[in-house]
Amino acid sequence: MNGFVVLDKPAGVTSFQAVAPLKRIFRQKKVGHTGTLDPMATGVLPVALGRAARFIDYLPDSGKAYTARFRCGLTTDTLDITGTVLRQRPAAVTKEDVLALLPRFRGEIAQVPPMYSALRVNGQRLYQLARQGVDVERQERRVTIHRLELTGGENNEFEIEVSCSKGTYIRSLIADLGESLGCGAVMTALRRTRSNGFVLADALTPEQVEALGEQAVLPLEHPFRCYAAVSVTQAQANRFRNGGELFTQRLKGDLTAGTYRVYAPDGLFLGLGRVPEDDPAILLALKVIGNE
Repeated sequence: MNGFVVLDKPAGVTSFQAVAPLKRIFRQKKVGHTGTLDPMATGVLPVALGRAARFIDYLPDSGKAYTARFRCGLTTDTLDITGTVLRQRPAAVTKEDVLALLPRFRGEIAQVPPMYSALRVNGQRLYQLARQGVDVERQERRVTIHRLELTGGENNEFEIEVSCSKGTYIRSLIADLGESLGCGAVMTALRRTRSNGFVLADALTPEQVEALGEQAVLPLEHPFRCYAAVSVTQAQANRFRNGGELFTQRLKGDLTAGTYRVYAPDGLFLGLGRVPEDDPAILLALKVIGNE
């Protein structure tokens, strides 16, 4: 079984716990997932089955999208509602207050990763250190907020929609919004709606996956639809499968620099190829499914 299942992760479980039942359902010893979600979060969690696991590192980095809710007036150690309250401040935040602040957080911004995160420092996960009461200095990094809109809320409780670059922490974004409002804020809910070329419309609950079985599996090439397709001859397919490069002048179509989905004459997906900018005469085998 080779392909992707897009799990609509339920709240209250880790990503590992959410994915584990798929081993039994699809009789796979190992399944891989990308884009770990916190236990309280729900939504798009792409799961790779079989040879699809080889392609995880090549999934489109097209950014991620979320719907999040937050409450003003609180600060916690985890930056969300599940944490220990560190400070409580009076708040009377209006929609107009939030709307006036949002432009400041669009575009490229600086963000400090939260202590309760899976990032490693000296070989240890930050959340492991945080649970031991250890607070370490984290390097500020740049992330991009492509879209940030207020979609609802009142009485210090609000909802936003965010499209952002890989590595963005929505909890940190909300905490920074809260500090700019002068009262603090914590995330109360998070739902991921897009990740690595998969969208919420693709996602299935664990119960739906169980009921559908193999019908729940998307083709391996599904997340790579953003790349143009190129068909090759059988001889070229054999060479490509073995990692050999192909001459672009012998292929159909005008191939320019970039990544392509490569197909055999019978329509079988062979893998991903790339035409490098510095040598547009060849199509390199970026990642192939293989024959085994």
